[in-house]
Amino acid sequence: MQQQNTNFSNQQGIMQQPPVMVSTKDALYFNDMLSWNLLAMKKAHFYAEHCQDPALKTAFEQCGQMHQRHYEQVLKHLNTTQPFNNMQ
Repeated sequence: MQQQNTNFSNQQGIMQQPPVMVSTKDALYFNDMLSWNLLAMKKAHFYAEHCQDPALKTAFEQCGQMHQRHYEQVLKHLNTTQPFNNMQ
């Protein structure tokens, strides 16, 4: 008889609820994720400032805004006591 964890769906192994505690590995990954988005946001802003082509400038600005939204969304979820159910 196989015991199944109620936090995981049976077939795909997807967590239905986040764990109560974040592991060190998960915390380091969150840190990396925030760093990657922050760096991408800064680079896109730098390129947009130095770009002469209006279409490229707009694309870099949109890219930077996207990474900023991702950064803020991850940070919001890390600062809340609610489960990550709203994370998309």
